[in-house]
Amino acid sequence: MKLFRRISEASKWFQARRRAGKRIVLVPTMGALHTGHLSLFRKARRLAGRKGVVAASIFVNPAQFGPREDFRSYPRALKRDLALCKKAGIDAVFHPSAGSMYAANHSSWADETRLSRGLCGRSRPGHFRGVCTVVAKLFNIVQPAIAVFGEKDYQQAQVIRRMVRDLNFPVRIIVTPTRREPDGLAMSSRNLYLSPAQRGQAPRIRRALMEARRQVRMRSHPAPVLARKIKSRLAGFRVDYVEVVDARTLESVKRAQRGDRVAVAAFLGKTRLIDNIIL
Repeated sequence: MKLFRRISEASKWFQARRRAGKRIVLVPTMGALHTGHLSLFRKARRLAGRKGVVAASIFVNPAQFGPREDFRSYPRALKRDLALCKKAGIDAVFHPSAGSMYAANHSSWADETRLSRGLCGRSRPGHFRGVCTVVAKLFNIVQPAIAVFGEKDYQQAQVIRRMVRDLNFPVRIIVTPTRREPDGLAMSSRNLYLSPAQRGQAPRIRRALMEARRQVRMRSHPAPVLARKIKSRLAGFRVDYVEVVDARTLESVKRAQRGDRVAVAAFLGKTRLIDNIIL
């Protein structure tokens, strides 16, 4: 397994693989890898084929964190991450420094301004500008044929798809289903923040979403009513938002019906958890 810290070395290596006709599949991560990431790696290997190249990036991107968010405390476990990547059969890991990715006088950004307006974009101003910028940079450095993302970050995946379409990146975006713990909690690096008591409470988000799905399966509901029912099941959480949106446009809907997406962001203590479900 190759490990690259310098952009120039990574670009040169990936360019040589493309010239040799190899399909490159990229899995962007911020590290602190878990079983959900490993499922992305397996999907990437199937897409790359035996002769293709599977690459992972490990980079905690400062541009997508707000001033009061957890950039400094975000879990970092590079030695363990590299061991997991090697065991998963990753061919190359790109692990740059923040200084190499963002010059001191950095002033150029990639941004998406429609799908990113609501949900996490409303709660975390500038977050998706940081996401789009770092993903655009990774695509320029690695130049993959395919990139793989997880559905837990549903809005992020839709924003990246839109950026790829609008800016004509020759990259196919694949989104895989959310991986969950046995009790239903969506896998996330931030789950490490949860105390044992909080960890016991966290799966209630999933249960509230599943109950909403059962209700809509029987008949459509006014979206605000459905959102209030979900919130009522999250006593003890500090709810950031519960919204029912059109799965394609991410615009709020008036009536929740099959095919819509319900998204939740809520805090347990200082830990922000997100999840979503299709109705």
